[in-house]
Amino acid sequence: MTSTTSFRAWYRPMRARRRDEAHRSATPLELFFDLCFVVAVALASEGLHHDVADGHVGHGLVSYLSVFFAIWWAWVTFTWFASAYDTDDDVYRLTVLVQIAGALILASGVPRAFADADFTTITYGYVVMRLAATVNWLRAAAGDPAHRATALTFAIGVAVVQAGWLLRLLLPHVWLAPAFVVLVAADLLVPILGERHRQTTWHPHHIAERYQLFTLIVLGEVVLSTSVAIQRGLDAGNGQLWSLAAAGTLIVFAIWWLYFDRPDPLPPASVRGALFWGYGHYFAFSSVAAVGAGLAVAVDHDLHTGHVSGRTAGYAVAVPVAVFLVALWALHLPAKHGAGLVLFPGAAVLVLVTPLLFAPVDLIAGVLVVLVAVTLVLRHRTATRTP
Repeated sequence: MTSTTSFRAWYRPMRARRRDEAHRSATPLELFFDLCFVVAVALASEGLHHDVADGHVGHGLVSYLSVFFAIWWAWVTFTWFASAYDTDDDVYRLTVLVQIAGALILASGVPRAFADADFTTITYGYVVMRLAATVNWLRAAAGDPAHRATALTFAIGVAVVQAGWLLRLLLPHVWLAPAFVVLVAADLLVPILGERHRQTTWHPHHIAERYQLFTLIVLGEVVLSTSVAIQRGLDAGNGQLWSLAAAGTLIVFAIWWLYFDRPDPLPPASVRGALFWGYGHYFAFSSVAAVGAGLAVAVDHDLHTGHVSGRTAGYAVAVPVAVFLVALWALHLPAKHGAGLVLFPGAAVLVLVTPLLFAPVDLIAGVLVVLVAVTLVLRHRTATRTP
């Protein structure tokens, strides 16, 4: 190996990758990065489950949405940058490993954030991640003159917002919640300002695949809750849990089918469309992981170990399923026409009615199965009418 080849393996100029690059897919490093978020999502779902099962619904919901935003945003900021600038040199790999270390610190702070609204450990995890992210944005500014203004806006924005999160730790308790909302808005504003200069060259198929992989991560929480229902049913000799496990299995199958329905949806090419698509997935991801927590609450209710009514246990599953259906409908709205315009919202309304009836989880599974069947019929009808 020559010295030039060795140097290129260690460090390459960080130039923008082409949006039409062929065969672009997730790298082993990106998959390793995702793996570290499995723990964080599991801890967030577990916290929601225990709060709702103990009757602390309001506290659990606010804590879950806040913690899940921290998890999701850390994943989003890495994913879109990597799609545009992954050089796969040694320096880039080292900075990503630093970000993974920050993600592990973030995950370790999830239980404390749930119990005491203490985001100190999560904030420290973000410091580690964002230091590495700032280095990468500065590398992009140096290596890609055409996007220098964009990269510098991101680098400065990320650093300034992170300073705000650190200052938040010094505020009195009464100001913590308002400051959280302001800083979330600031975080979301950074890509809007950065992409305004010149759009980064993220790859649409690569981004779609990355979001599909994160969907599988959150679906894992539903699979886990279904498996726990089977296990606890066997241990307790409770036949009701077999029905719940079967319904949970149908729910997770239906969610998978609806999200991965053909053809695979790509993010819009425009800045506004891509931001809506990327940000809108927060509701899709968080709702799917919450379905797993809801199924765990339903198991606790059937075993008489929870402290909520059957209706509340039903809503613990129905609400996140309904949110997922509406979020998916909004994300794929440009492709909808005719009956497809009202199909998903109508199914969401039916799902929200099920807790008022008998066996809500079974009924939710039934609604989703029918929805999958109807979408299949509509898609095949559309295919036969298209030359």
